[in-house]
Amino acid sequence: MKEKIFNIIQIGDKSNRISRSFDFFITITIICNIIVTFMETFSQLSAFSTLFTVVEYLTVSIFCIEYILRIWTANYLYPEVSSGHARLKFLCSFDGVVDLLTIIPAFFLSGFVIFRMLRVARIFHLFRLNAKYDSFNVITTVLYEKRNQIISSVFIVLILMLASSLCMYSVEHNAQPTVFRNAFSGIWWSMSTLLTVGYGDIYPITTFGRIMAICIAYLGVGVVAIPTGIISAGFVEQYQRKSSLSNLKNADIKEIAEVFIDKRYAGHTVEEMEEAQQITIFLVLRDDLSVLPQKNTILKLNDIVIIPRTRCFIIVLCNAQ
Repeated sequence: MKEKIFNIIQIGDKSNRISRSFDFFITITIICNIIVTFMETFSQLSAFSTLFTVVEYLTVSIFCIEYILRIWTANYLYPEVSSGHARLKFLCSFDGVVDLLTIIPAFFLSGFVIFRMLRVARIFHLFRLNAKYDSFNVITTVLYEKRNQIISSVFIVLILMLASSLCMYSVEHNAQPTVFRNAFSGIWWSMSTLLTVGYGDIYPITTFGRIMAICIAYLGVGVVAIPTGIISAGFVEQYQRKSSLSNLKNADIKEIAEVFIDKRYAGHTVEEMEEAQQITIFLVLRDDLSVLPQKNTILKLNDIVIIPRTRCFIIVLCNAQ
């Protein structure tokens, strides 16, 4: 019974029709909750406040039940540790934190502003749900694979923003002491300039300040293009990977081979096996499913990976050693 509940509430299990129906039900519940949260902000709809409250508590009750069931079945999610450790591991995981933030605001609606703001976390609950399916998985995969480049580009933006804000504050503070009161005013101006937003509430009036603003504005065009280009390149790579997979339909059966995953690579990612064996994994066959491999896809025992046949003998020799 417990294992059956775990299989149902598992996200993204395409082989289980009941599990997919449960995912759809939770998705509808989250959407209804978000819509109600949005509609509550309109004073013209105050007559429906009772209905909104009922829907709010009904949907949160469903979230609570789901959260309790996930804690109860955590030992199936982390079978390598004890039940208590598995529950603690789930509570500290990203999914556990998102689930907790989803239900906390319902008990503090009239409390601190921070608790009311936490209702936005329900949107992340929706993202987490959809990220398990292919359409959203492409986006999360690109962000994961390009995370180092994205972090580096964001770091460059922050450094340029800090440097330009301090320079502008130094130049404009004496001319506009009420506008550029401190370094934070400079950060606000540099953010709107580097990101090409240009609100116009703060701007330089000195000649030197305007010259700096022109240079920083041109610099901002290039800075914004860096993370955009990185993410675009990631989508192109994913498209090429899927194209190479579709080409398998027209490939000669002699050109590909099947390799069973044993204990050596079980629990490792596709990226780790590809780097270790210098191969390209086209497809992962798991039970009755065909899994499109991503860099962070975890290989399981008895999985079958489809690889170029020329590399098959190398893997066999390595395993024999």
